[in-house]
Amino acid sequence: MTEKEKMVKGLPYNPYDKELRKARTRSRQILRTISEIPEDKERQRKHFFKELFAETGQKFFIENPFICDYGSNIFWGENAYANFGCIILDAAPVRIGKNVMLAPAVKIFTATHPVEYEARNSGIEFAKEIRIGDNVWIGGGAIINPGVTIGNNSVIGSGSVVTRDIPENVVAAGNPCRIIREITN
Repeated sequence: MTEKEKMVKGLPYNPYDKELRKARTRSRQILRTISEIPEDKERQRKHFFKELFAETGQKFFIENPFICDYGSNIFWGENAYANFGCIILDAAPVRIGKNVMLAPAVKIFTATHPVEYEARNSGIEFAKEIRIGDNVWIGGGAIINPGVTIGNNSVIGSGSVVTRDIPENVVAAGNPCRIIREITN
């Protein structure tokens, strides 16, 4: 199994592997190109995001600056939006549903490290998939940690640190993020 295959499957992998370094360089080159495209050339920007990501909807918008590790593990839903300063560390898949709104400075991290220092110092890391359901709104400065799933129609408050799964149809906030209330009509 290659280091990339291990990484995507959530197994311990070597991030210094030549293939992974090359993939990160490719991502940074595409992101640099996107950042240099004038705002009135949205069609051109979308073309490069479609090249970068594993999958996108037809209609979506991502503000600059946007940063990611690989891009190839990001599945970006129809009509999903990211405001300024979004960072996604996509060592494992990041699945963003349709009609998702990411406020400024949202950070989504799949990459993680061993807790035991000797293992951590070896440089080996692993990653856990993140899933964000349809119609989710994530407030400014929120951090989504490895392995988290956020259910459809939920709202994550600004500045929250999401360390556990959040069910559908709730407002959740805080550090650590907790359910505040259900969303009802």
